[in-house]
Amino acid sequence: MIKENDQIPNGALTSKGDLGIQHYDPREIFAKGRHVLFAVPGAFTPTCSEKHLPGYVENAEALKQAGVQSINCLAVNDAFVMKAWGDSLGIGDQVRLLSDGNGAFSEALGLATDTGAFGGIRSKRYAMVIEDGVVEHLFVEDDKQFEVSKAEYVLEKLK
Repeated sequence: MIKENDQIPNGALTSKGDLGIQHYDPREIFAKGRHVLFAVPGAFTPTCSEKHLPGYVENAEALKQAGVQSINCLAVNDAFVMKAWGDSLGIGDQVRLLSDGNGAFSEALGLATDTGAFGGIRSKRYAMVIEDGVVEHLFVEDDKQFEVSKAEYVLEKLK
């Protein structure tokens, strides 16, 4: 599993924007500045939709005041699902929704989990602060927990 002081690996992430599918390499988009990347087990799931993503939207301005350049949400869903999820919650451009369509990036991080018949390979719930391409803070949740990856917790650690 990736740990603090490790460099973010290369990967292939996507998002659905006005111009179609955008392709991102995490090593490139997180290379300069301070960024938050948090992951959810799946779009449209209860905790993710009611608390996790909305918490980052609500705290976006405070995170930016704490020096965060971008806030990014990752899930092992396709880019179309991620776009529809963001639209359904009205998140605007506060948080970039990144699709790890086949879970390869989550696997590279060592943060993938197999949920079996429920949903197959998914990401564990976590948050990380990345500074100049290196993991500064990593907060990985235990199964069925939602404490250390929430926006308020990350914000507190940045103060």
